Amino acid sequence: MKESEIRTRAKELSINIFDICDTIETRKGRGVLVNQIIRSATSIGANLHEANYAVSKADFINKLHIALKECYETEYWIDLLFSTKCIDEKTTQALLQQSGIIRRMLVKSINTAKENVKQ
Repeated sequence: MKESEIRTRAKELSINIFDICDTIETRKGRGVLVNQIIRSATSIGANLHEANYAVSKADFINKLHIALKECYETEYWIDLLFSTKCIDEKTTQALLQQSGIIRRMLVKSINTAKENVKQ
């Protein structure tokens, strides 16, 4: 089965987050940040995957909304990792760019799905 572009991008973001988190020393509570960003980043793709098996159009849209919320949460954790000097500015910008693309794709998908429900 061929993955959609958004699912592929979400998977790539998760993998990049995993790779970066493997380099973060988890002393002084940083392990909590690492766990949180891994959970939110992987949840984006998990909800997109789950949306493919939605029981209704409303359920499909709801799964996309959850993925969007997780994307926003991931951006928060990225910023917090940067603010606590766990990651550098270049890494932060790259991750925010990746998540921003996914976020915009999710918003567009949600709007399209809502329009299709109206028709």
